Amino acid sequence: MIHLLAFFLYLGAFLLWIRFLVSGARGDGPNLASGVVGLAVVAHAVALGSFWAEHGELPLAGPGAALSTLAFVGGLALLALLPVRQVSRVGVALLPFITVCQGIALLVGIQPSDQALAFQGAGFILHVTFAFLGYQGLALASSAGFLYLIQHHELKAKRMGRFFHFIPPLATLDLLGQIGVWVGFVALSLALGFGWAWTVQHPEVIALSDPKVLWAILSWVVFAAVLLLRRGRGRREYRSALASVVGFSLVLGSYLVVRLTSPGSGFLP
Repeated sequence: MIHLLAFFLYLGAFLLWIRFLVSGARGDGPNLASGVVGLAVVAHAVALGSFWAEHGELPLAGPGAALSTLAFVGGLALLALLPVRQVSRVGVALLPFITVCQGIALLVGIQPSDQALAFQGAGFILHVTFAFLGYQGLALASSAGFLYLIQHHELKAKRMGRFFHFIPPLATLDLLGQIGVWVGFVALSLALGFGWAWTVQHPEVIALSDPKVLWAILSWVVFAAVLLLRRGRGRREYRSALASVVGFSLVLGSYLVVRLTSPGSGFLP
């Protein structure tokens, strides 16, 4: 029930942002939406803590539990952005990702893993923690990139309407995208490093052709591609924003396919 409450609170915060946008960016919408996000994160933390206490297992392994934790990390990231007034409006693009992850987690069931983990201990916790941070970095970059593309279109069309006044300036969105990609790239590199170190010690447990391994490598390549597109001349900010949106869609779509269809538990079990 608490997981469901967190879902509805995230959804409610998103709807409040939309209402604030439709109303012409007037009123106390942002403060109210920020408060609801805070309540959602607190409820989510209680839900995940109860899961740990009840099952004696961190919510990192089973598909539903992992997705719920991924949504929670996204909520924490958004909560950290809320004190910065302009940047907080990125929440209108980040909240759908958080809500969808929590919704899918509820649909598949937030339950403990039904298989014994091969990869356990502090190494596994660090591996998954850095992986979550990595993907949240890309989610943040994608959210900023999505708003960047909208704002760029508004400026090009010389429309100074509600979207233009609601969305942060291009420079702010580009900087936020850079931070998200770099933080995500470093975190995911560390996550893959912990996973690689474990596979060196246990080469018989998981093969390079395993779908989860291929997905993790694909994710790292997406990060590298986004960073490379920032190099060179021309509209590198625009290229980076577009690449962040496309890359995140590719990573998230493949993640859902792998986690919901491939046997095993954990990111690289």
